[in-house]
Amino acid sequence: MDRVSSDVSAQPWTPPSWDQIVREHSARVYRLAYRLTGNQYDAEDLTQETFIRVFRSLSSYTPGTFEGWLHRITTNLFLDQVRRKQRIRMEAMGDDSGLYPATGEMTHPERGYEHTNLDHDVQRALDALSPEYRAAVVLCDIEGLSYEEIAVTLGIKLGTVRSRIHRARTQLRAALPHRDPSDRGGADGAPSEDAAVGALTALGARNAPGGP
Repeated sequence: MDRVSSDVSAQPWTPPSWDQIVREHSARVYRLAYRLTGNQYDAEDLTQETFIRVFRSLSSYTPGTFEGWLHRITTNLFLDQVRRKQRIRMEAMGDDSGLYPATGEMTHPERGYEHTNLDHDVQRALDALSPEYRAAVVLCDIEGLSYEEIAVTLGIKLGTVRSRIHRARTQLRAALPHRDPSDRGGADGAPSEDAAVGALTALGARNAPGGP
């Protein structure tokens, strides 16, 4: 019995085909990319770059949680892009009227996600966060990762994850008080953190496979 287990475990891992990876994971990767970047065009670029990186790294992939690996690649590529473009964006900062594409610009049926599943007020609130805060809270409250998984994904300490998520939620609750009409807030009349978390987790549940 032990010998059989040893033989099975010794078998080399067979990577999935490229078509299989794209078919099973492209929608999830694009959704995460959109939440991180805030617009269709950057999300498409980030999704493409993610799968290029996956293709190049697949032979060296250590079998584990494939979705977690995709989360890590997508999020870290996003943060790398932000760092590279930071100076350019500071110089070009100004009109953001083109941030959200018009319905007529949606030429690909699979890109209907933006108009069927996106709440613009939530996305705008996410866009207002720093990239580091946005990545942490999206991974936690939309993608459903644990703090420990986020720490591994972002390569940061657990305490840093907790701090970023707390600060992100604090900013989100100020931007989204209307998302929970039943919320009466705390003693100071401010909306509770649950209102912001509820808005994000509702999106995560709605956009998850098998969701409405």
